Amino acid sequence: MRVVLFHRLTLVHRLTLVHRLTLVHRLTLVHRVALAALLMSGMLAGCATPPPADDPDAVADFKETNDPLEPTNRVFYDVNDAIDTVLLRPLAEAYHYAVPDRVRNGVHNALDNLSSPVALADDMLAGKSRRAGDTMMRFLINSTVGVGGIFEVADGWGYPRHQTDFGMAMASWGVPPGPFLYLPMLGPTDPRDAVGFGVDMALDPLTWVGTGQTVSILDWTRFGVSVVDARERVLDPMDQIKKTALDPYGTFRSLYRQHRQGQIDKMRDDNRATVPVWFAQPATPAH
Repeated sequence: MRVVLFHRLTLVHRLTLVHRLTLVHRLTLVHRVALAALLMSGMLAGCATPPPADDPDAVADFKETNDPLEPTNRVFYDVNDAIDTVLLRPLAEAYHYAVPDRVRNGVHNALDNLSSPVALADDMLAGKSRRAGDTMMRFLINSTVGVGGIFEVADGWGYPRHQTDFGMAMASWGVPPGPFLYLPMLGPTDPRDAVGFGVDMALDPLTWVGTGQTVSILDWTRFGVSVVDARERVLDPMDQIKKTALDPYGTFRSLYRQHRQGQIDKMRDDNRATVPVWFAQPATPAH
């Protein structure tokens, strides 16, 4: 259960980083995220000192952890946790009790539908044409029959939702993840996924929308609702982890890696035959 929910958890951190900027500032942010992640990856690769080869247990633990900046990462975890405790969790809890379940689901579906253009590009870049066809059909069906994505119709018509992003596309190309990072506001990640996050920002059509008061209001509204929606969906699981885990940071690190590897493995194993997108196919059986 914890691994299943972790995408929502990491989404909370990523959404808190996205804010309204002018076109120039947005592109600058994308470049900085990508450049910083690449530079950090290089520095960390040089700082990480593996244990002696004659100590197999230590070597195995080093490879599993791969967290050479753990002291700094823990500081950033504490900062993010404080922001969550003071701001995000109270907002999410109020949203949960004030808004009916059906309305919250509709909001979540609409937000997911808005991300379809980026998902389509990521599926194509990963070389998964069948998944790209599913994404396109989901967007067309939910945007029309589903009234702007408020109602989830495509799932029942044979086009299930799946996770995709540019980080997964890079994984399909053989790009290694690099060391574990816990970045301010971005949360648990690695250099590959940090770069992928920046690229997905650039791929989002809304990144290229012009400036103005109306655009600014719509952008801030999407940002705020997305953060609260993502945090609300993990209220109980996150509370449980923080209460029961002896080391919440270590638990979140492990969950992130397990969940992320599971997403990548599922994408790689999805080798359904490519057919015209209007013919639905059963999803690949879970392993």
